[in-house]
Amino acid sequence: MPEGTPMDHSDANLLKGHLDLLLLATLERDPKYGGQIIADIQAQTNGHFTLREGSLYPALHRLEKHGWIAGTFQTLPRGGSPVKVYHLTPTGQHALRDKREQYERFSAAVRGILGGPA
Repeated sequence: MPEGTPMDHSDANLLKGHLDLLLLATLERDPKYGGQIIADIQAQTNGHFTLREGSLYPALHRLEKHGWIAGTFQTLPRGGSPVKVYHLTPTGQHALRDKREQYERFSAAVRGILGGPA
């Protein structure tokens, strides 16, 4: 899909199925607030995945409830109202490792069917 092309319905379903993995992996690098997470995922996928706040924040709350991430309110250097900055917890690091392994098994199985390298 060319950069900047909106996702179609099937792409949105793929994103939904891998959203936890993408969020955990994004927060593995360094803590971020919501806007940074959206920008990072969009940049890292060359615009293929564009998260909306309406799907991001419920997912972040779910990950926080699982204990995989934790958030603290911080005032950014630019000032303004404090924002919630999320970071990966030790439990989240284990969850990320498990989700990466699950993704690799799934991806290898799909490649097996498609005929690509396993």
